[in-house]
Amino acid sequence: MTTTDVTRVATYREVTDRNGRVYRVGETDVDIMGRKRKWMVILPWVGMMGISSAEYAFASAEDTLHEAHQWSSSSIYWMMTAWVFCQAAVAFPAGRLRENGKLPARWAMMLGAVGTLLGYLSLAFAPHVALAFLGFGVFSGMGAGMVYATCVNMVGKWYPERKGGKTGFVNGGFAYGSVPFVFIFHGYMDGSNFRWVLVSCGLFLAAVVAVAGSFFRDPPKNWWPDTIDPLNPPDDPRARRSLEKNPPAVKQYSPLEAWKTGRVALMWFCLACTSGVNIFGIAFQVDIGEDAGFAAGIVATAMSLKAIVNGTGRGVIGWLSDLYGRKQCLLYVCLILGLAQFGIIWSAEIKNLPLFLIFSAISGFGGGAIFPMFAALTADYFGENNNATNYGMVYSSKLVSGLGAGMGSMVVAAWGFNGAFGLAGGISLFAGVVALFLQPPGRTKSKKVTPNSRPLGEG
Repeated sequence: MTTTDVTRVATYREVTDRNGRVYRVGETDVDIMGRKRKWMVILPWVGMMGISSAEYAFASAEDTLHEAHQWSSSSIYWMMTAWVFCQAAVAFPAGRLRENGKLPARWAMMLGAVGTLLGYLSLAFAPHVALAFLGFGVFSGMGAGMVYATCVNMVGKWYPERKGGKTGFVNGGFAYGSVPFVFIFHGYMDGSNFRWVLVSCGLFLAAVVAVAGSFFRDPPKNWWPDTIDPLNPPDDPRARRSLEKNPPAVKQYSPLEAWKTGRVALMWFCLACTSGVNIFGIAFQVDIGEDAGFAAGIVATAMSLKAIVNGTGRGVIGWLSDLYGRKQCLLYVCLILGLAQFGIIWSAEIKNLPLFLIFSAISGFGGGAIFPMFAALTADYFGENNNATNYGMVYSSKLVSGLGAGMGSMVVAAWGFNGAFGLAGGISLFAGVVALFLQPPGRTKSKKVTPNSRPLGEG
């Protein structure tokens, strides 16, 4: 069998492991797309940075938007909630269209770029808050969802043998790409220049997403790197350890098959809890710091530190999960995220700035690390062929967790910051308890899991 690319004709063959899973081997990354697969890590990382400021820097623009448009703080927080809701809502249908070949990765990124621009234009010029909800909450949220789903799932397809670190690195772009915009929105933008600032940021970020996405390309279904033997333990020690700790899915599960295993529902619930805590922390980090009496510039620094550690933590935990196992790292992340919320309460209560910065950073680490864990777990459990759709089901939990901003404002009003952050910490710890029940489908708990060593046959 042969496949034709713009560069040359490459031969591939299909082999079947003892579980019946098919691997397409023989083609290199250069054969398929004319460049090394590392570009399918770098470019998605850039694309993710292009959409990050809409979520992670939005809270820093709240005061200026309130002053310039006379929108209520509650309306602005619900606008962010609408953005998160639409970002999550588009993940499953966009993934389905991508896997069916009806929405190429490049076009998904172009649509994301348009949505990004519309979001910033609506914040700058919307004459009424309802139009800002439509432009930013709906169109920008949907565009970001397309970019997010495309970038995250692209990595797992190109690095099926050690996806944790690569997925975490790309996922990190969704956080630390916002760092300069936290300072711009909080320290530079005001009622006199907000339109110029928002339009400039929108044009720049839309261009970043569009240029990065123009080079995207998916590998063929069942593709496996030609340097790694899918049927025997690989020579590469990094790949060997990763496959031992996180063995490939026993088969390529369709979305319906994945749902019937029950694991999707468990992952959905855990991600809903932990990402809700993360979104709540992003929305109210600035407020609890100012309430504690810390200077505005210091609070912005804390928010930037949170974003940096949030992004870096995604790459670090992804790398660690390749070494020690995805589920084990997920359990520690839930614990860290939960305890950090109580640390923020304590440091704000005693007005200790160094501790506030430390616990903000720890919270950022935990809040960011959950996402690459679930993205990689989905591919580990259900395979790469339908990963965009399967992860879309799991990621749709943000439809609920997105309420972390809007509902969080109501909880803060009723219980104060201590009650709200305490509730967030308890929710994260409970998610860790639920995650204990996660097991890869098709494998018995008592069976020793090793890379496939004996094929049933070859095709």
